[in-house]
Amino acid sequence: MADNFDVTAKIHNFAVVHPNAKIGKNVEIGPFTVIGENVEIDEGTIVGPSVVITGWTKIGKDCHIFQGASIGEEPQDLKFAGEKSYTVIGDRTKVHEFCTIHRATGEGEYTRIGDDCLLMAYVHVAHNCVLGNNVIMANAAMVAGHVVVEDRAIIGGKAGVHQFVRVGKQAMISGMSRNIHDVVPYTIVDGFPARACGLNSVGIARAGIAPANRRSIKQAYRLLYRSGLRLSEAIEAIEQEVESCPEVEHMLQFLRNADRGICRPAGHSGDKKKDDAEE
Repeated sequence: MADNFDVTAKIHNFAVVHPNAKIGKNVEIGPFTVIGENVEIDEGTIVGPSVVITGWTKIGKDCHIFQGASIGEEPQDLKFAGEKSYTVIGDRTKVHEFCTIHRATGEGEYTRIGDDCLLMAYVHVAHNCVLGNNVIMANAAMVAGHVVVEDRAIIGGKAGVHQFVRVGKQAMISGMSRNIHDVVPYTIVDGFPARACGLNSVGIARAGIAPANRRSIKQAYRLLYRSGLRLSEAIEAIEQEVESCPEVEHMLQFLRNADRGICRPAGHSGDKKKDDAEE
């Protein structure tokens, strides 16, 4: 066993692990799995059979990578020219069967997935994506390049998220929806293209947000979606009329940076900063 393989690691005889890979304590690697030269796997992580982990990839503690997953492979991006780029997965994240997670485009750039995430079977995370903590992506959900998904967001099965879209904190995207605009924190979106259809009240309550703050979120939601105001007007109204709290301030910051426009209710175009035009 190579010097950088911890003696407690359990590596199947039929696995192919490069001697320069760094394998931590109590890591398990199943048969027919291939681990590349520049891969680091931290302690307690389980890697199932027939997994490929390549590129400059670092996987945190106590993760579980299920059979057939591919992590750190070259991005599906014509701009990629073989540069050194990275894939980083946090602690306690589960990557289920046949998921694909590609490393970034751009020298020194990253694809990042946070702690305690759940990626179900056949999920695709493209180059330069950033997923926060406690993110859930259901079966066959896909996020294109440079997508940002904030903490505790949920993306339903077979949903697609357009490149450069941002999905806000504790937002919920319904299955099989097409998402081309930014998804505002704490909201639920659905449709083809996706439209805002409610507030994620259950998720907000389960997150332990104080009742007074939940009331402020609901008031901000009404001003944004039910007042008929344009995006810039809604931002101003929220600033003036809603009692400030960390959640509302986060929502306002998100709205101020909504360059792609936001998901609006059916019958309302997705506001953009300059002209409020539908994409």
